[in-house]
Amino acid sequence: MNTRIMHLCVAAVFFANLGSAMAYEKRKAWLTIGDASFQLARKVSPDIVSIDSVHVKTAGATEKIHVVLVKEAEIPVIAGAVHRQLGHCGGFMYHATEAEAHAALRRQRAAATNPAYTIDNQDLVVPMLAQMQETNIAATIIALSEFTNRYYTSQSGVDASNWLMQKWTEIGKDRPDISVRQFSHAGFRQPSVILTIAGNDNAAEAIVIGAHLDSILSFNMTKTAQAPGADDDASGVASMTEALRAMVAQGFKPRRTIHMIAYAGEEVGLRGSQEIARSFKQNNTNVVGVLQLDMTNYKGAANDIYLLTDYTDSKQNAFIAQLIGVYLSELKVGYDKCGYGCSDHVSWDAQDYPASIPFESTLARYNPRIHTARDTFANSGSQAAHALKFARLAAAFAVELGSD
Repeated sequence: MNTRIMHLCVAAVFFANLGSAMAYEKRKAWLTIGDASFQLARKVSPDIVSIDSVHVKTAGATEKIHVVLVKEAEIPVIAGAVHRQLGHCGGFMYHATEAEAHAALRRQRAAATNPAYTIDNQDLVVPMLAQMQETNIAATIIALSEFTNRYYTSQSGVDASNWLMQKWTEIGKDRPDISVRQFSHAGFRQPSVILTIAGNDNAAEAIVIGAHLDSILSFNMTKTAQAPGADDDASGVASMTEALRAMVAQGFKPRRTIHMIAYAGEEVGLRGSQEIARSFKQNNTNVVGVLQLDMTNYKGAANDIYLLTDYTDSKQNAFIAQLIGVYLSELKVGYDKCGYGCSDHVSWDAQDYPASIPFESTLARYNPRIHTARDTFANSGSQAAHALKFARLAAAFAVELGSD
């Protein structure tokens, strides 16, 4: 190739990339966002205005929710401000159209249909929990943390999704009732990962256990930035993975179908979980319970597990507290709130499915290193003891709710 042709090729690539960047800068998106997050967003993006709002009652309190129009390029900046000031993962919900945002804001909420909550599988659960290992959780956290980042638009985010799909496939390789697939999303590269254990006689009903796969920085997030996300949320994925491994090792075959999902794009408006929850609703899937594991390895407050009460199902929360009392009686349970759009459980709640999120700490004392390059396994004390508690809870939830 002569020098002139080479220069023309370089110029073509440059202008193609420039055009793509300019298109991204101009692309619009709509957010539904809680009032506290909205006030922070206005400080970093002063042109943002509320074009619609309602007051929503949840967990005995009222929260004002807004619809705002933003440039898509501003979303990481807004996310960073919300993360820094409120400690939220997400903190808002992304919508591709204005009509979708208004519909989300003004939808008529229906009461979730709760199953009969019984705890009667001690012979299965007790030995399963006993053989679960902190070292397995640690290994998964370390492996996910070693990707440059798991940002939803980055190649390393795609690579992390591929790695997790291979790991889950290996765990379930000898079980014909277990399948693993990736769920591709409109508008960004990183796919979510969905593992399914088919129910053996009540497959029409399903439960969902999830955690988010992506990671982000509060400042200067790029596709090549270091964002290890060890606690947020490699820990949740790792807790879920150990629960899966233990269920397979014990030969557990559920009556209800179990889906384990690692969501893409949580940090920028719950984008992955929203698409997946909507697809379940559109397919008339009868999801009887959703458990979200978002940050499980930092014990920042006195109690061991905090159940977040807003945008969650009170009856299912009570069931989870009972599970802890029966199977993890040495643990102390607390309660807190996290506000609108703080994690992927909100996507399922928006579809009227019963959802819960057991959290590692109070929101006031959450891990101060999340959304920085310092969210590493070493800075979690090079241990996964706290995350093991959540792995055991997830396994108990899956067996008890999956067996009815």
